[in-house]
Amino acid sequence: MTAMAPTRTETDLSFLLDHTSHVLRTRIAAALAEIGLTARMHCVLVHALAEERTQIQLAELGDMDKTTMVVTVDALEKAAFAVRRPSSTDRRARIIAVTESGAEIARRSQEIVDRVHREALGSLSAEQGAVLVQALNALATGHLAAPVEGDRPARRARERAK
Repeated sequence: MTAMAPTRTETDLSFLLDHTSHVLRTRIAAALAEIGLTARMHCVLVHALAEERTQIQLAELGDMDKTTMVVTVDALEKAAFAVRRPSSTDRRARIIAVTESGAEIARRSQEIVDRVHREALGSLSAEQGAVLVQALNALATGHLAAPVEGDRPARRARERAK
């Protein structure tokens, strides 16, 4: 006897969002690799330039665990794009300060990320692109603004090993 799969009554929104998000991240990663950055490095540089932030604050903004954040900042320091230094407002805290060369590479990386996003939206008509962005913003600030806590929390998608 063969088991009958249940009839799908709705579009698989999870698949569509996961798949397109994954492909977009791979395109961003490939484009940033051309200038020697990862998406995490880009994220840290851009957020550290916006205002004085600690490593913990930057990790939260970039959705990184402590170990990943340390490795990312170590790589930025090795490349001379950022340095750890004492905060100007709290001498106990250390912030990530972006160097002049780091600010330049952040400018270039933002142009790259913007281009990849523009190309993705460019595959749609202008009207479709505007509707998609508006709808995603509505979901991200409305119904899907915060994860639901449960006994078995959903894990974030991880990139597959090659």
